[in-house]
Amino acid sequence: MTETDRATALAAEPSEHTDPDPAKADLRRVGAHPDHWYPVALSRRVRAGRVLAATFAGERIALFRSESGDVHALEDRCAHRQVPLSMGVVEGETLRCRYHAWAYRGDGRISQIPYLAKGDRRPPRGVRGYPVREAYGLVFVFPGDPQLAAATPLPHLPAFGSPRYRTMTYSRTVRCHYSFMHENLLDMNHQFLHRGVVGRLHPELLGYEADERSVEARYLFTHTGGKRNRSAGLLAAEGLGGGTADVMTIRTEYPYQTLDLVPENAERPAFRLWAAYVPEDAEQRTCHAFGLLMIEKPGIPGLLQVAWPFIRRFTERVFAEDRMAVEAEQRAWDEQGEDRNHEVFPLILDVREVLRRNGVPLRARAAACGGAALCDGAGLPDGLRGQE
Repeated sequence: MTETDRATALAAEPSEHTDPDPAKADLRRVGAHPDHWYPVALSRRVRAGRVLAATFAGERIALFRSESGDVHALEDRCAHRQVPLSMGVVEGETLRCRYHAWAYRGDGRISQIPYLAKGDRRPPRGVRGYPVREAYGLVFVFPGDPQLAAATPLPHLPAFGSPRYRTMTYSRTVRCHYSFMHENLLDMNHQFLHRGVVGRLHPELLGYEADERSVEARYLFTHTGGKRNRSAGLLAAEGLGGGTADVMTIRTEYPYQTLDLVPENAERPAFRLWAAYVPEDAEQRTCHAFGLLMIEKPGIPGLLQVAWPFIRRFTERVFAEDRMAVEAEQRAWDEQGEDRNHEVFPLILDVREVLRRNGVPLRARAAACGGAALCDGAGLPDGLRGQE
């Protein structure tokens, strides 16, 4: 789809975009595809010699940082009595279950059962080890086919670590299906919700492009009145060479989302946002939102440092209002047992198709093997593969 004015098309074909299509899968029953890198924790929370519990779509994961400083991710259960390994103890490069002291390597293989004597019954299989990487202050795991992990890139964020930008990190649980979050950020027609924080904003959709994996929209934002939070002005570089009209580019590129805001007459974005919405429960009605807000440093030394707590407070307030709305959407879905939305915005209909096309049916994920590493016998001690 080429960039175009969608208002004309909407007016010409109202019946095409008013009722849910019963032939299409309910998007709220579509799960996040596991063959991607997903953040599951802040790096600073996985401290040396400590274990941290995390989740992805109902899969419990134990993260631990070994003596060498590397982070490992294991299925959060001991193969012996199913006690969570997140309750365990880190010893050197291994994680030892707190109950009977079974020790696991970073790949999930059992390295020791301290009381096992020669001739005793051989131990069961180990546990699944997830591919794991650290980047941008986050711990990413690859919950899908581990054979695909090496060839699947992490998100590329050139502004992170740039001397021109400073990054504010967010980590919040939101009680809704991840698709509501994508729709919320892409559909900037909801600014009425934020009128008490940003005043009256007029968002004009300049155009958008969509393909099988992504949707990118460009809006022109004009402040038309009302009281605007001063921190909003600082964030958008107002009073620092910027103007009153901002161009905002929002992109869902499965499974991530980005937002760039370029003030009037500016050469670079005043801020860049990267976000990932990671499902927590098996039904994927709750997600964890991880966000990196990269804010351009102004020409006045020290100004951003002074404004930092105020910008944080402003963004948290906007996020709280968005969370209130998307959680209300999820409650309605729960009560009605189906998606009764009557969406009329072609942009959102297209992003729904992207999410639907690239996701997986929830029942397929629930019925799948506990992970490829368990299905093929990985996780066993050396020499014990194929033995129960």
